[in-house]
Amino acid sequence: MTTTYLWNPLPLPSLPVRGKAERLPVNRLFFVGRNYHAHAQEMGRPVDKSAEQPFYFTKSPQTLAPSGATVAYPPGTSNFHHEMELVVVIGKSGFRVAPADAAALIYGYACGLDMTRRDLQLAARDKGRPWDLGKDVEESSVVSEVVAMPGRLIEHGAIELSVNGQMRQQSDIDKLIWSIPELIADLSMYYHLQQGDLIFTGTPEGVGPVVAGDRLEGRIEGLGSIVLQVGAAH
Repeated sequence: MTTTYLWNPLPLPSLPVRGKAERLPVNRLFFVGRNYHAHAQEMGRPVDKSAEQPFYFTKSPQTLAPSGATVAYPPGTSNFHHEMELVVVIGKSGFRVAPADAAALIYGYACGLDMTRRDLQLAARDKGRPWDLGKDVEESSVVSEVVAMPGRLIEHGAIELSVNGQMRQQSDIDKLIWSIPELIADLSMYYHLQQGDLIFTGTPEGVGPVVAGDRLEGRIEGLGSIVLQVGAAH
């Protein structure tokens, strides 16, 4: 029996894969909070790994935007921030995975930007409220093409972001507080990870505001680059 709908469903979010004609269908978007010590400190929330666990927030897959896009400056904020991140793409399902087995779930990697209404996020954080208005922003999950690296772990490599040619963020993947295997293993204790899940692994220090007209260019060693143009507010 054919299913009919009252209106046409939204297209399935997907990403290009380097060297392939097929696109990668995207399932869920997971984001790791405060996963570089210097960024945690600049946000006023230092991390003690010995006493804490990773924490996460999610965004709607509909917030996905491609590298090279122009996105409108969002409503409700006067402090729209960039966060450059390494994105892990899950290619095999897994639940309660040991860190030693986590690499088997990896399909590949991409460059990502977690664009954030910082003023709304911090207001919610300080009141103990959810971050949705600050984080789950339309066109705020920007992702480059995916580089297929099945089963391979990235343990180091330069990560950086410039705005209008001026360097803002510059660090190395080896400064992640929780490594990629640790993140996959931890998330799999709470979710049945599935093909097409994306894990944004956290941002290094140097986050800051952008305005309409700004051009963002990010790079991760071995993966390539990501570009975003901030457009006028609608």
